[in-house]
Amino acid sequence: MSIIVQLMLLFLIVCAIAVCVTRDLLTSVVIYMAYSMIMSIVWITMQSPDLAITEAAVGAGITSLLLFLALKKIHAIDARNEVRRKHAEKQRGGEQHGEEE
Repeated sequence: MSIIVQLMLLFLIVCAIAVCVTRDLLTSVVIYMAYSMIMSIVWITMQSPDLAITEAAVGAGITSLLLFLALKKIHAIDARNEVRRKHAEKQRGGEQHGEEE
């Protein structure tokens, strides 16, 4: 086995562990997409182009799209949440700045 394939397999293990320990749902989906793409490359190196295409289409494509839509549906991805977080950070920053004086 070449060093490149070994590195890809190591990266697959790191991605699998990272998906499990990450608390942010959006980050988990992005890591899952990376896992699927690396797995697709591994299938290509094993000379299985049909599995590689299926993994890329289903794993990184359709499944990730469905996960993004589910996150949007439960409002885990929401522009209003970003605005609220920034506003809360500004308020916390102002309170900390006021305490220093």
